[in-house]
Amino acid sequence: MPPRSRHLLRVLFFLLVALAVAAVAHGGVVEDAACAAANLTDAASLRPDRLTVLLSGYSERRLPLLRAIAGAYAAHPLVLAVFVLWCNLSTPDRVLLRGGGGFPPRVTVHRAASASLNSRFLPRPSDIRTSAVAVADDDLLPDAAALSFAFATWQQQQPAAATGPLVGFFPRSHHLDLARGRWAYTAAQPGRYSMVLTRFMVLGTGVLYRYSCSPELAAARAVVDRERNCEDILMNFVAAEESGAGPVLVEAGSIRDWGDPRNDVNVGGAGEEGGAMKDVGLSATGGLGHWEKRGACITEFHRVLGRMPLRYSYGKVVEAAVGEQGLCSKGGRLVRCDQE
Repeated sequence: MPPRSRHLLRVLFFLLVALAVAAVAHGGVVEDAACAAANLTDAASLRPDRLTVLLSGYSERRLPLLRAIAGAYAAHPLVLAVFVLWCNLSTPDRVLLRGGGGFPPRVTVHRAASASLNSRFLPRPSDIRTSAVAVADDDLLPDAAALSFAFATWQQQQPAAATGPLVGFFPRSHHLDLARGRWAYTAAQPGRYSMVLTRFMVLGTGVLYRYSCSPELAAARAVVDRERNCEDILMNFVAAEESGAGPVLVEAGSIRDWGDPRNDVNVGGAGEEGGAMKDVGLSATGGLGHWEKRGACITEFHRVLGRMPLRYSYGKVVEAAVGEQGLCSKGGRLVRCDQE
């Protein structure tokens, strides 16, 4: 390679490193500012009777669906505000805010300062004016009954002067693998679970502050950044320690789940991308390696924190006798995901 070409490559390399460092530094400044402002927020000023929805988006292909989902949340009478955290730093404004007509009224879009998955749990006191928030993915929408029931369950679980547990629709569990000397991440066992996923969870606003602003959790948040995964597991660690209880699983209504692999691969229609929706998000996931990686996260969180706060929960809170909640598109029809 000619000397001039080698020089240009070195310059380009150092420029990219500098840009990456600047992005990380800016993200840190934003986090520090959010934590400083949240520390001054009076919890008594937050509304206990309404819910704020925090959606995370990354894939430009999902933008039409994300706009529709955000609009549906905003139309719910219990939802005070909807905020979309856009985590794809390369998306131009003309695509994010203008393409396809933009976002509906009562939906606010924020660009993430960095691609860190920790950003979805920033306390954002200037935006969040409710005691509870629903954190959700961009490929899932509970119907009005399911959303109302999840929020009502969260309200009922709140103790007088403490933080209540997480409430969600999608359970997972963990156990100690004695043969390998490490924690394993597993599907929920019959009647027993210890985590709920951020596909949809309701939590107290104060837990956002604890997750994002506690110096004690800095090493654990660094694990999330390194793995580009497991922010939901760390949130379950934080909530279990704050509440002294495991999460609460709820069943009510139905949930349209575009990300479920049981959807038809090509189902057509506006926003109906089916199997094409997989593997376009921000987390690094996929296959059996996904379960192994998340087990490794549990083990590493245990190591850096020096304790295991996850607690098992048993049973679930149901509105009525319901089966599979997820709705998938199969053969041109919207049916329960477990229906053949």
